[in-house]
Amino acid sequence: MGATVVEKIFSKKCGREIHAGEVVMAPVDRAMIHDITGPLAIQKFREMGGDRVFDPGSITILFDHQVPADSIAAAENHMFMRKFAKEQNIPNYDLREGICHQVVMERGEAAPGEIVVGADSHTCMYGASGAFATGIGSTDMGFVLKFGALYFRVPESIRLDIRGTFEDRVGAKDLILHITGDIGADGATYQALEFGGETIAGLDMAGRMTCCNMAIEMGAKAGIVPPDAVTWAYIRSRRGMTPFALSSDEDALYAGWREYDVTDLEPQIAVPHNVDHVVSVQEVSGIPVDQVFIGSCTNGRYEDLREAAGVLGDQMFHPEVRVIVIPASREEYLKSLRGGLIERFVAAGALVEAPCCGPCMGGAFGLLAPGEVSLSTSNRNFRGRQGSAEASVYLCSPATAAASAVTGEITDPREV
Repeated sequence: MGATVVEKIFSKKCGREIHAGEVVMAPVDRAMIHDITGPLAIQKFREMGGDRVFDPGSITILFDHQVPADSIAAAENHMFMRKFAKEQNIPNYDLREGICHQVVMERGEAAPGEIVVGADSHTCMYGASGAFATGIGSTDMGFVLKFGALYFRVPESIRLDIRGTFEDRVGAKDLILHITGDIGADGATYQALEFGGETIAGLDMAGRMTCCNMAIEMGAKAGIVPPDAVTWAYIRSRRGMTPFALSSDEDALYAGWREYDVTDLEPQIAVPHNVDHVVSVQEVSGIPVDQVFIGSCTNGRYEDLREAAGVLGDQMFHPEVRVIVIPASREEYLKSLRGGLIERFVAAGALVEAPCCGPCMGGAFGLLAPGEVSLSTSNRNFRGRQGSAEASVYLCSPATAAASAVTGEITDPREV
């Protein structure tokens, strides 16, 4: 019997043949903590008798959820983590670089065949690089900081075979929303989603990150795209690494196999208050919008902002819509700035913020009042996620967000 790409990663790391369902202690290649989860992970590290971390160079620290500090408590968390980083000699990106997941990817800190953990659920995004990446809790992270390893139950995999060509203004976010609606919020619990097929092969890294980012929204332990030429071009531009073959065997055993054809896929939207309550944009078009957020680790990359700017064109945003644009990282901000996108958004009436999570978590700014409606390119629309529990959050693509920001109501981007 062959092996899935996930089984191969664990087999190589553990030095023996590993199959899904086995519980193994596996070494991790990188661990990431940020300003929300980091302090508790450090506390757990101390409670376990931690004195020195396993490898300062294999740990990523940065602040992205509440930056700049928006409260005394946030400032204290930042100070606590700065002190820890200095004490342990851990490189600290602090608040300069942007959202943790984007920064880890663009710094080449997740690569094919590696095991990467982060104290954040959307760590699964690094699967776009061909790594096995997953979010873990603070206690587990405390253990990782001390020992550089963690117990894993190696997940079974579900193969997602995707074919066809997207229509204009339909893309990766519409695809992953459609898949989420099909599989359901708990349909892939503790399994790995393996993305493949001609459509995935044709996606750039930004689109692959969008897909893997939302694997957790189906309960998945990880999302992964087996590395190909696109992957290696991205990795080698950021880190010296010799390409090698890593893919699932033809006779690998999967827990499930689903096929999708994007040829006739329409723009998709997740309606309040569940990420798997997905319909076509046409079905909810015309609903007035108070705020549009274009950003987050799901859709805050240059490619996403370019897509939104393409829909915007030379139009203005609707005067009654608050439009917040946040590039995912400093690198993405600079690319957008040099590409003229930032100027176009500001000229059209948007508020462009420095790289951070922004309204996605509802922890810092851009919060919603009771009864308000937000259209967001982020990954969760839980009740109260972006402010009042009486507000409504819809999830969509950058194209749909931009189109709706222009008209002031939920709008199919193909009509703008």
